[in-house]
Amino acid sequence: MKAAVITFPGSNCDRDLVVAFEAAGFEVERVWHKETDLPRGVDVVGIPGGFSFGDYLRCGAIAARSPIAAAVHGHAARGGYVLGICNGFQVLTETGLLPGALMRNAGLKFVCKVVRLRVDAVTDFTQSYGLGSEISLPIAHHDGNYTADANTLARLEGEGRVAFRYTNNPNGAAGDIAGIVSDNRRVLGLMPHPERAIDARLGGTDGAGVFGSLMGGMALA
Repeated sequence: MKAAVITFPGSNCDRDLVVAFEAAGFEVERVWHKETDLPRGVDVVGIPGGFSFGDYLRCGAIAARSPIAAAVHGHAARGGYVLGICNGFQVLTETGLLPGALMRNAGLKFVCKVVRLRVDAVTDFTQSYGLGSEISLPIAHHDGNYTADANTLARLEGEGRVAFRYTNNPNGAAGDIAGIVSDNRRVLGLMPHPERAIDARLGGTDGAGVFGSLMGGMALA
C-alpha cells in the first residue's frame, strides 16, 4: 500500500507522519505543496500537523488553496483515503472535505499535553481499537475547538461519524469531538497526534492503531 505525505511551508509533523506510515508497512512518498498531481498508485494521503503558512488568515486556509489541494480533493472524490492530523484537520475543513471548523481553544491558550480519547465509531481508521475503547494521544494546538451548526452536529452524531471523542475536553469542542470522518468514512480529521504515539520509547504506542487499522482495511478491500 502507498501513502503520500504533503508538506506545506510551516508543516512540522510531516517526517513523523512518514515514519508512522512506514512503521505500519506503507510505501511513502513525500509531496511538496506546489505539486499539482499525487504520485501514481497512492492509496492514502496524509496531511500533517504544524502551522501551514504560519496560520495566516485562518489555520489551514492558505494550504487548502495550494496547487496540490485540487489533487487531494480529486483523490477523495474517487474514494481514496485521506488522513488529516491537527493542522491537517483544519486544512480538511477549509477544503470542504470535512464539515465544520476548528476555532480558538475555549481557554484562549495553546494546549500541549496527553489526553484520553474514546473510540466512538468503527471505521477503517479505528478497527484495531474496538468500539468504546479508550486511548491516550498527545495534543498540541491553539485552534482545536471543533465547531459546527446544530444540523451538522446532529448529522455527524446520527450517522456515527464522530470517530474519536475527548473524555476530558481540553479545548471546548462541541460534543467533545476530537475527530470525525466524511460521509463515505474514508476521510478522517483529528486534532490529537497518533503519529507521535507509535513508539513506547517515546511515551506510548496507542497511535499505532490508526495506521495499522488503515493498512488492514486496505488489505481487505
